[in-house]
Amino acid sequence: MQIALVGLGKMGANMARRLMRDGHDCVVYDLDRDAVEGLEREGAVGAVDLAELVSHLRAPRAVWVMVPSGAATEAVVGELAAALSEGDVIIDGGNSHYKDDVRRSRELAESGIHYVDVGTSGGVWGLERGYCLMVGASDEIWNRLRPVFASLAPGRGDIPRTPGRRADSSTAEEGYLHCGPPGAGHFVKMIHNGIEYGMMQAYAEGFDILRAQAGEEVDESLRLSLDVGEIAEVWRRGSVVTSWLLDLTAQALAESPDLDEYTGHVADSGEGRWTVEAAVESGTPAEVLTSSLYTRFRSRKSHTFAEKILSAMRAGFGGHREPR
Repeated sequence: MQIALVGLGKMGANMARRLMRDGHDCVVYDLDRDAVEGLEREGAVGAVDLAELVSHLRAPRAVWVMVPSGAATEAVVGELAAALSEGDVIIDGGNSHYKDDVRRSRELAESGIHYVDVGTSGGVWGLERGYCLMVGASDEIWNRLRPVFASLAPGRGDIPRTPGRRADSSTAEEGYLHCGPPGAGHFVKMIHNGIEYGMMQAYAEGFDILRAQAGEEVDESLRLSLDVGEIAEVWRRGSVVTSWLLDLTAQALAESPDLDEYTGHVADSGEGRWTVEAAVESGTPAEVLTSSLYTRFRSRKSHTFAEKILSAMRAGFGGHREPR
C-alpha cells in the first residue's frame, strides 16, 4: 500500500527502507534534504514540505510521523491535520505521552481524521531485525493498516511458540499487536521502556560488583580479578539472564573492556519518568523502576562503571550518544 513517512532519522529512514523492500510505495519528507534524496535514490518519492507530501498521496491517505515527541510532534500533526481530509490517518510512531495521544485523537476526530499511536521498539537495528509494534487504534484503522504493520514487524522468526498458546490468539507472535484504542500503544511502550530501565540497571549493577571484587575495599584474601567481558559472553550461552541487552553489553565489553569512551552520563528519554508517574496515579508499587530512574539522575553528577555499562547499552540498541 502507499504510505508517507515524516522524519527520516535513526529509525524513520530504515522503516521506509523496510517497507519498500516489502513492496509498499513510500512518500518521504524530512528537514534534512540529503536524507530525502538518499531515499529517493532507493525508490521513494520525496517531498520538499508537508503540503507536497500530502499531494502525492491517494485517498484515504496515511502519514506516519517519526519526529521527536513534544513540540515537534505537535507541530507536524497540526500541519498535517490542516492538509488532510476526512478518512485520512495520522500515525505517531515516536515516543509521545499516551495522554497526548488521547487528546489528539479526540481533536482530529472532529474533522473525521483518524489517529493511531504506535509504540515502536527496535532502534537502529530495526531494518534487519524488524520493529516490535504496539498499536493504539480503532478496529477499522487497525485492519486498514495491518499490511504496513506486518511489513515492519519482525515476524515469528525462529522463536518457538509459547507452550499452551493457541495459534490463532493474535498477531503478537508476529511482533505487532493491537493493544487497544488510541493511547494504548504508547502506554504499553511507555511501560516497556520503564521495564527496560530496570533491566539495564540490574545488569549495570551486577557487572559493577563483579569488577569491584578486585578493589582495595575487599579483603585481600577474597579479591578476585574477573574478566567481565568473558562473563557477559558465558551468560549469553544458556543462562537465565540472556537477553538482547546482555548481547549488547557483551559486544561493548569485547570492543572496549574498560569502556573508556564512555563517561557514564546516562540520559533518560522521558518514558521512565512517565512510567513512574503512571505508577503513582494508579497507586501501583514500582520500587525497581523508580530507583533505576533516580540512578540516571545521579549519573549526571557522579559516574561509576555501572553507568558506563548503561551508556554502552543505550548506544548499542538506540544509537544514543552521551552529551559532550
